[in-house]
Amino acid sequence: MKTILVTGGVGFIGSNLVRHLYAKYPDYKIVVVDALTYAGSIQNSPVNAFGSDTYEFWYGDVRNGELMDTLVSQADIVVHMAAESHVTRSIYDNRLFFETDVIGTQTVANAVAKFSNKVERFIHISTSEVYGSALSEKMDEDHALNPMSPYAAAKCGADRLVYSYWSTYGIPAVIVRPFNNYGPSQHLEKAVPRFITSCLLDEPLTVHGDGSAARDWLFVEDHCDALDAIIHAPKEKVVGKVINVGTGEHKSVKEIAEAIVKIMKPKISKIEFIGDRPGQVFRHTCDATQARELLGWAPKTSFEDGLAKTIEFYEKNSEWWKPQMWMRHIPIVTASGKKEMH
Repeated sequence: MKTILVTGGVGFIGSNLVRHLYAKYPDYKIVVVDALTYAGSIQNSPVNAFGSDTYEFWYGDVRNGELMDTLVSQADIVVHMAAESHVTRSIYDNRLFFETDVIGTQTVANAVAKFSNKVERFIHISTSEVYGSALSEKMDEDHALNPMSPYAAAKCGADRLVYSYWSTYGIPAVIVRPFNNYGPSQHLEKAVPRFITSCLLDEPLTVHGDGSAARDWLFVEDHCDALDAIIHAPKEKVVGKVINVGTGEHKSVKEIAEAIVKIMKPKISKIEFIGDRPGQVFRHTCDATQARELLGWAPKTSFEDGLAKTIEFYEKNSEWWKPQMWMRHIPIVTASGKKEMH
């Protein structure tokens, strides 16, 4: 039996991981801490988990040192997901990103260092955004770090902070850099659910710039499989490592919008192009060689299957996503100086 602490465990990726672990390992105790910001929902918890001896939820902030000490001291594995994660929102609300993503990570890392005799593994979820635009055909873990938005800079700071704690204090850290996740229960501010719900609402799909910005799109369940493998891999294989998680293929945002329209066939199939987002990254393409060699991991879900599962979720769960409608678009000043809703 293990006790696994997941910070940000009712957010998008965190809740998918928690549901995965809760279903697959009934003998494990899963402890979740989440500040329940707009992007986290208690509805994302495993079905019938409350009241179970193997699930525990704490409403709290990762910047709270006493709380983190209490929870980390009881954990065998810490998976640190909690973060502000929306690139566009970081452009006008950047202070919160640095407070949560950097100071929050420092607080959790301090607790891990304090209880390193108990904690077997500290898995920090970073992001491919730390790389900036691809400087090579595929981006491996040695790719230069060139964050191009306040969000990416905050995550880059957290990423390197965790590395420094491994180097200085010897904490059992593993840094994971996932590429663009999509799937069920993702907040409407992100591209895939925003496009899907635009089709359901019979409104045009809005795309930044000319839509040529390309990403490596990873189905969230495949990401959870990779994290499962990291949790259970021999410690000497993964501690101190940075591990990319992605498919090795990229698709442009315009291609994503067109694919969703083709599948859903909405009454209004128009794609509108709006101003480019400041700090836009042109392309991300993952080199996941290390994940394959260390973990034996490879994504199982084709883009077509992942998109079909994601569309099905939003078609069947309007009561889940409709309260988020007011946060689908954000006012920003574009690279050209024009104020637009993104």
